[in-house]
Amino acid sequence: MSWQIILDYPLRIDDENPTVEPDVDVYDIDMFLSQNNTVIANLHKLGKKVICYFSAGSYEPWRPDAHKFLDSDLGNTLAGWANERWLNISSPSVRAIMASRIETASKVGCDAIDPDNVDGYQNDSGLDLTAASSIQFLNFLAGLAREHNLAIGLKNSLDIIKDVLHLVQFSVNEECANYHECSAFSAFIQDNKPVFHVEYPAGAPGAISAKEQQDSCEASGATGFSTVLKTLELTSWVEYCSGQTANTSVIITTAV
Repeated sequence: MSWQIILDYPLRIDDENPTVEPDVDVYDIDMFLSQNNTVIANLHKLGKKVICYFSAGSYEPWRPDAHKFLDSDLGNTLAGWANERWLNISSPSVRAIMASRIETASKVGCDAIDPDNVDGYQNDSGLDLTAASSIQFLNFLAGLAREHNLAIGLKNSLDIIKDVLHLVQFSVNEECANYHECSAFSAFIQDNKPVFHVEYPAGAPGAISAKEQQDSCEASGATGFSTVLKTLELTSWVEYCSGQTANTSVIITTAV
C-alpha cells in the first residue's frame, strides 16, 4: 500500500472538486489539525484511507487537551524534542485522555490511528516504564480502537512486536534502514500486514544522493515495506524509492 505522511500542516483539498497529490492509497495526517475541516471526508471521496496521528506516550503542550494532563504523570523531555515530555502510560488519567482522543478520531472519520511514542521503555523517560507497560498500553489502545471500528498501528517499538502483532493491523516505522532494524519488522509482512516505513536521509528535501536513496530503500525494498523519504519535520514533501517526488498542497497558518 502506497502512502504519504504529513504532520506539520493540514492538507488543502478543494471541497467541490477534490484532488490530492501524490495519488497514493493511504494518508497519515495529524488528527488535531484535521478535526475541524473536511480534509478526511475529501480524502475518502478520492478513495484514500486515512490514518490519524496523535502522540499517545508524550505530552505536547500545544494540543487543545494539554490542560487535562496531571503534572504527576509527566516525565523527562524527549531527546531532540524539548517541548515534549514522556507520559506515565499506566496512569488512569492519561488513559482517559487517550480514550477521548480515540473517540475523536472515530467521530471525524479516521480509518485508523497512529499512536506515537509508545516506546518510552526504550528511552530515558524518568518514569520507570518497561516493555510490559507498553504491551499493556497497546492492549488498552487496541481494545478502544476495536470498539470504534478503527484500525491501529504499532509505531516503532521493535522489542514488543511479537507480543502485540496480534493486536495491530499495520506498522509505522521510522528509520529501520538507518538503524539496521528492518528485519525485525518483516514479521508484519509475514502476517500480511503493511509496514509504512519512513527514512529521513541527508539531502531531503530535493537533494538526496543516489547512495542515500539506496541506503534508505534497499533493506526495506527487499522485505516489501512501503517506503517514503521525508524531512524529520514530516512536511508536505516526499520522495519515493522509484525517484518520484511530490509536494502535497497544505494550508499554511501562522501557528500549528
